[in-house]
Amino acid sequence: MKVIVAENIVKQFGDFTALSGVSMSIPQGSFYGLCGPNGAGKTTLLKILTSQIAPTSGNAFIFNFNVMQDPFKVKKEIAIMPETESPPSFLTVEEYLYFVARIREMENFEGKIGEWIDFFKIEEKRETLCKDLSKGMRQKVMLAATLMPETSLVFLDEPFINLDPIFQRKVRAYLANYIQRGGTIFMNTHILEIAEKLCDRLAIINRGVMIGEGTMSQLRSRPNENLEQIFMRLVGGADQYYMDGFDYEG
Repeated sequence: MKVIVAENIVKQFGDFTALSGVSMSIPQGSFYGLCGPNGAGKTTLLKILTSQIAPTSGNAFIFNFNVMQDPFKVKKEIAIMPETESPPSFLTVEEYLYFVARIREMENFEGKIGEWIDFFKIEEKRETLCKDLSKGMRQKVMLAATLMPETSLVFLDEPFINLDPIFQRKVRAYLANYIQRGGTIFMNTHILEIAEKLCDRLAIINRGVMIGEGTMSQLRSRPNENLEQIFMRLVGGADQYYMDGFDYEG
């Protein structure tokens, strides 16, 4: 079953073309990683796929629902971790998770809230206003709110950016288990090492154009080429690029 389908997506902001003819088809159970330089179009594409903004042209479908024609059906089936760690400043950690649980109409949510507070070791912050949390703590709260409903499709925009190595590892393990249980993940990330470890399918976007898509073996131009080397080769962001050692300067 294809859970995400994009057909020739174009998005323009005035004279600027953020996305140019992007297409993809992602089956259930995939861990799909989208990589690209700053401003490449990653977040714009995620917002289109999650019914937050409309494409200029093209179509996108989530579980066969058109993202623009059936936005409420789409949003009911997915969870979204935004790029900016921004839980409501006027709520405490516990109040925010309670709010999310009620909106999602979760059953037995009190226990779930406790489980995620324990998962991220933020018990001492339970009654702290979100505005008073550090960036790392806010990231944990947003991840807890995203993963707690256990939807079958999760969109993650830079989920590891403010996490320390201990919690990066812990979240990686949880996401790998989530995939094993039949879930599907679409992840935007700059952290290529994590993407290579977690994702079974990867795409590289640059200036709004998909310039590479497939498994690691399909993306490689030579044996043992890693994702960073593939990225630099395709994006061409280095001033000097040596094919012998895949070293670069710039």
